[in-house]
Amino acid sequence: MGTHNHHHDYNFSEQYTFAGTAKIVSLVAIVLGVAAIAYGLYTGDTMRTFANLLLMGYYFACVCAAGAFFVALQLVTQSGWSAGLLRIPQAMASVLPIASIILLIIAAGGIYTHTLYHHWTDPDLFDPNSPKYDALVAGKAAFLNIPGFFIRQILFMGCYSIFAFILAKLSYKEDLEGGLNTYKQGFKLSAIFLVIFGFTTPIWSFDTIMSLEAHWFSTMFGWYNFAAMWVSGISVITVILILLKKGGYMAWVNENHLHDLGKLMFGFSIFWTYVWFAQFMLIWYSNIPEETVYFYKRWEPEYKPWFWLSIVINFLAPLLLLVDRDAKRKQNMMLFVAILLLCGHWLDYYIMIMPGTVETDRGFGLLEIGTAIGFAGLFTFLVMNKISKHALAPKHHPFLDESLNHQI
Repeated sequence: MGTHNHHHDYNFSEQYTFAGTAKIVSLVAIVLGVAAIAYGLYTGDTMRTFANLLLMGYYFACVCAAGAFFVALQLVTQSGWSAGLLRIPQAMASVLPIASIILLIIAAGGIYTHTLYHHWTDPDLFDPNSPKYDALVAGKAAFLNIPGFFIRQILFMGCYSIFAFILAKLSYKEDLEGGLNTYKQGFKLSAIFLVIFGFTTPIWSFDTIMSLEAHWFSTMFGWYNFAAMWVSGISVITVILILLKKGGYMAWVNENHLHDLGKLMFGFSIFWTYVWFAQFMLIWYSNIPEETVYFYKRWEPEYKPWFWLSIVINFLAPLLLLVDRDAKRKQNMMLFVAILLLCGHWLDYYIMIMPGTVETDRGFGLLEIGTAIGFAGLFTFLVMNKISKHALAPKHHPFLDESLNHQI
């Protein structure tokens, strides 16, 4: 096989035009989402509405953070295969500051309305003279307090957002200047970012999701959340890439690149399952009451079908559909599995959040679907708008040639 450089066969200055059907559909989805949230609040279903807002706000922030993680990881590992498709995760990373602000507003609203984090935000829980006094929660007061919660949220998400924004900015600057200067800057920043991200994402998930059920704790929960975030991020990159290719863009990305994304989706779905099983198995085996209560809630009739469906979608589907080499090289199959995994991890977050918040009304219907559609529309609008602002290829990326000649 020759290593002929196809550099001149492609238009690296091509730009995506975000208009027409794609733009209209995303805007309609946002309107539907706003209507669903307004309906939830109007009917007095405040707790369920805020639980859904937290679910989608967290999912939105996680996917954008995964975009930043993807970009940083490619820089630090000096990966060449991904150079041609970096504009997609860069756009996701650029939207992280907006996603972070939305998540902060939702958390603040949830605390203010006593619909979220009510297991530890009530001052009476910490007062030994109060009938509501809870020794277990009071023992966690150094961590579980409102100022600490917001300081950590602002620090973590602010830090991720700054790095994400700068990394994307450097790549766009590279298009104008060429040379290795911006690449080297990106490499150093990515190394710092990955260390910070690696140590703080578990704490971020402890705060945002695990503290909804303040009695329960699991040291594996952070990595479980990281695995879900990473699989979801890879799935979103895959969906956007395939849809752009179907629209006639990014001709320099081929089935070899798709194959690599497929391997990441497949491998980390197995990793997610490994962490899921390890957490479940250890808690089942030890049979300690304050630990088993978490799964006991999820085995109630309202949640048990979703609990098992989550495993079927997030483990069995990628295992059976992507184990074959050829499947990872087919656009339609990859698109199907990526969308299926995005729905599966929505269900995964649903199971993480709902049993600990919506304790009285355990509905599943228009509010859940409408909120999800609204956030999907918002994500699409912001990310595709960002993608349309720059050329689809990082034309001066030092490893672009390697990406063009990538073969598996």
